[in-house]
Amino acid sequence: MTKIQSQFEDYVRRIQHFQEALSLMAWDLRTGAPKKGVEARAEAIGTLSDEVFGLMTSSRMGEFLEALEARAHGLDGRTAALVRECRREYDRNRRIPRERYRAFVVLTAKAESAWEDARNRNDFALLQPYLEEIVAMTREFAGYWGYEKDPYDPLLDLYEPGVRTAEIDPLFATLRKATVALVGEIAESGRRPDPGVFARPVPVETQQRICRWALKTIGYDFDRGRLDETAHPFQITLNAGDVRVTTKYVVEDFRSALFSAFHEGGHALYEQGIDPDLAGTPLYAGASLGVHESQSRFWENVVGRSRAFWEHYYGELTKRLGPAWNDLDIETFYAGINDVRPSPIRTEADEVTYNLHILLRYELERALISGDLKVADLPEAWREKTRALLGFEPNRDADGVLQDVHWASGSFGYFPTYTLGNVYAAQFWEAMDRDLGGFDRRLAEGDVAAVREWLREKVHRPGRELQPHEVLKRATGTDRPAAEPLLRYWREKFGPLYGL
Repeated sequence: MTKIQSQFEDYVRRIQHFQEALSLMAWDLRTGAPKKGVEARAEAIGTLSDEVFGLMTSSRMGEFLEALEARAHGLDGRTAALVRECRREYDRNRRIPRERYRAFVVLTAKAESAWEDARNRNDFALLQPYLEEIVAMTREFAGYWGYEKDPYDPLLDLYEPGVRTAEIDPLFATLRKATVALVGEIAESGRRPDPGVFARPVPVETQQRICRWALKTIGYDFDRGRLDETAHPFQITLNAGDVRVTTKYVVEDFRSALFSAFHEGGHALYEQGIDPDLAGTPLYAGASLGVHESQSRFWENVVGRSRAFWEHYYGELTKRLGPAWNDLDIETFYAGINDVRPSPIRTEADEVTYNLHILLRYELERALISGDLKVADLPEAWREKTRALLGFEPNRDADGVLQDVHWASGSFGYFPTYTLGNVYAAQFWEAMDRDLGGFDRRLAEGDVAAVREWLREKVHRPGRELQPHEVLKRATGTDRPAAEPLLRYWREKFGPLYGL
């Protein structure tokens, strides 16, 4: 390693240490920090973020990048990837005035707390002024970054590098048409699981034990993480040895916490599976949010809602639920966790209608960023689109426009990655089924490790050293997202379940 490489890596490691402190503060803010401390915490987050911004956009960083790019032919693949990622962040952030960046960080930290209050009180007006400023600043930043056709493209690129609206629009259109058709067939089948079989209270303490068991079963390492409660579940990585997950407990329906644990656990398995040699650098992260969401959606749905998984583990679950659940047989349980029924809450939606929730948010986001939709009109626009896509209106804004924290956190461009994640997950499923000689057979035998290790080798280990299309190519043989594997997966699963 040359002297300049060593100095560059030390500099990057310093930035990562600041990032870890910021992540810890963010985790605390979202898992129980006192309300009266939010203002001061937001300012502290703003100050630290400003320092990170300064380090990432400094003349020193520019000198490192120019020096290393000048000798690119002599760099190993890992260093070249690190230079690529730092250049990407450097070029993007240099276009934003530093004071505007700090203002945005402080604003969103305060807005997340305002969102929680607004949702709890079912009062959009409490969030509206924050959201108006966030949308205005997001449009401002999109202008700084530049775009050819659509101001939404640079926002999408934040989370899914290289992907543009022109590429995902036809993909989403295909999924929309197929989803609406499948939902219609299922409704016409007349087969409807009784949701009432799950309407039994399960104490939070019992749910905590179930979630810990579920996470351990799929391979989550509690020596490198922890499980906490929050208003809106998330996963966060502080460092390679501290990968945390959260969930939300609903006493009246334990499925909410259980499948949230599978979902966030999928994110965490990705982070815990990255090559430890990448620790302390920006490469110790997912290749993209779409690839990351493929892991959460894979473990939540492809594994967690599969018949094969529960054929092996259902007895373990009922043992933890207790005698009151002995009357619930596996067939009723399996049908109940795969009940395709339009519902208002995205995080609790079945895996077929889920993409309609994403399309709703995607269309609203683009309208907000283009200026075609005002924040003040967002609740009504939400109701209209919910009616058009899902066939009903939410009874209150807490179950509608206020249900997600993403916009309060300034994460415009994030939502499409959930659907991309569903698409990637199905592509991984097909490749894994082929490579393992039968995906369902492995799960039915309780061989979760084979599934996890396939993903670890094909998807997790490279971290951000590979770009998203390279990860997809490595795992599946194709480098583009395709709807067909997801449609085949749905037919194979829901056809027999609903007699289609």
